[in-house]
Amino acid sequence: MSTNFVERLLRPREACQLLSISYSTLLRWIREGKIRVVRTEGGKYRIPYSEIKKYLERREETRAVIYARVSSTDPREDLERQVNYLTNYATAKGYKVVEVLKDIASGLNTGRKGLLKLFKLVEGRSVDVVLITYKDKLTRFGFEYLEEFFSTVGVRIEVFGEEPEEATRELVEDLISIITSFAGKIYGMRSHKKTVLVQGVKELMGELSGEGSEVKG
Repeated sequence: MSTNFVERLLRPREACQLLSISYSTLLRWIREGKIRVVRTEGGKYRIPYSEIKKYLERREETRAVIYARVSSTDPREDLERQVNYLTNYATAKGYKVVEVLKDIASGLNTGRKGLLKLFKLVEGRSVDVVLITYKDKLTRFGFEYLEEFFSTVGVRIEVFGEEPEEATRELVEDLISIITSFAGKIYGMRSHKKTVLVQGVKELMGELSGEGSEVKG
């Protein structure tokens, strides 16, 4: 007596969720022959569950990179708090921490040494997951673009934490930095108008944040 085995076939969306990759990455793997697929009569892709299982079994351990950042005005010990927090999280998840990266700089600074090293690790496929405590720790703007870029090479970002107490202060500092830069381009860096505008914004933001004269330029 023979038993016909019908293998479970997954839709691309289901496969992407299980593999923690983007749809574009799945298509690239299919083109490169890294994963076997079948086509329906309508020409749609279906991925055998056995292919997903093989990939997950090959991936014995998840390589994690911890990324921590504070601004130049934040307490340095907050860096270690972030690292310890994420290290405990990685241990609980069973991840292997392969690198710990730290930056002391604004989230607007795209030339951060730790951030640039992170890009190299991602591009070199030396990491599976990036751990941060808060989205702004990685970048002030464009987090979704980074998330999509990382996912194209099979790397995901996991945010584990809450918005830090210093987030409002850092946001004010970054906003003033942006206004200072634009005012300088419009009026000239040494223009009196630029100075008056920036000072007015500092005072306004100080009042809104409740920090008054503590807001630094």
